[in-house]
Amino acid sequence: MKIAIYGQYYQNSTEPIIKDIFSFLTSNNVEIVIEENFLQMLYEKQLVKKDYKTFSSSTILDNSFEMLISIGGDGTVLRSAALVRNSGVPLLGINAGRLGFLAKVQKENIDGLLQYVIDQNYTTSERTLLGLTSEPNNEAFKELNFAMNEVTVSRKDTTSMITVETYLNNEYLNSYWADGLIISTPTGSTGYSLSCGGPILTPDVKSLVITPIAPHNLTARPLVIPDDTEITLRVTGREDQYLVSLDSRISSVKNESILKIKKTDYKIKMVEIPGETFLKTLRNKLLWGEDKRN
Repeated sequence: MKIAIYGQYYQNSTEPIIKDIFSFLTSNNVEIVIEENFLQMLYEKQLVKKDYKTFSSSTILDNSFEMLISIGGDGTVLRSAALVRNSGVPLLGINAGRLGFLAKVQKENIDGLLQYVIDQNYTTSERTLLGLTSEPNNEAFKELNFAMNEVTVSRKDTTSMITVETYLNNEYLNSYWADGLIISTPTGSTGYSLSCGGPILTPDVKSLVITPIAPHNLTARPLVIPDDTEITLRVTGREDQYLVSLDSRISSVKNESILKIKKTDYKIKMVEIPGETFLKTLRNKLLWGEDKRN
């Protein structure tokens, strides 16, 4: 079995997790291939000493890999998705942070849950990605033009609102006067969109969410639309530029640029460990506290 590993380092919380993961995988004769920048950090922190094979892009990842393990929080999983891209390699998130909807495996359960991986006793769920194109072309989105959580447009260098002219399948919807607009996948519905009043979608729902950020018109509400909808945005404002973000990747875009957003023709596969479900995470971490059932 061959497994790729990528991660982020958080002092005091990550070290024991990394040691447990490497110890478990090594004792089970798993071939480990590590993202090169992460491996360099592990050497600097003296968390590993032996030589490992490395990877730096999705071109190395193929069907010889069982999965990619992401060590960190949900943001690390999103960065891992940028490595996986359309390779088809499943992603497993191990949580070294706090709230984790994507990084589900908790540090207290690493050995037990990784045993499911060794036994190949797991399933995968497919997560929708949003692709972005712009007119004129924006070099920042040339290589990584997709998002797993959301595409967001927002104001830049000003306290003034922007106007986001919005079309669905070329039919005019609305001109949002707001701090910005979020186009969210079901996966991203528990992220930025949720904090702006958007609804929670289960990961298997075939929908997208349009959520305004601090709209001037208080009747502007989040809107759920079919995920096969093509969304077109034209943003204007007092400044010459505004911001566009694809998950954690941010770039400046000129006023009057046309953005087209639609789901990609490939999806990211997330590893689902028995018992670690979306609803369990929802119960325990977001809505109602710890599970109260006997």
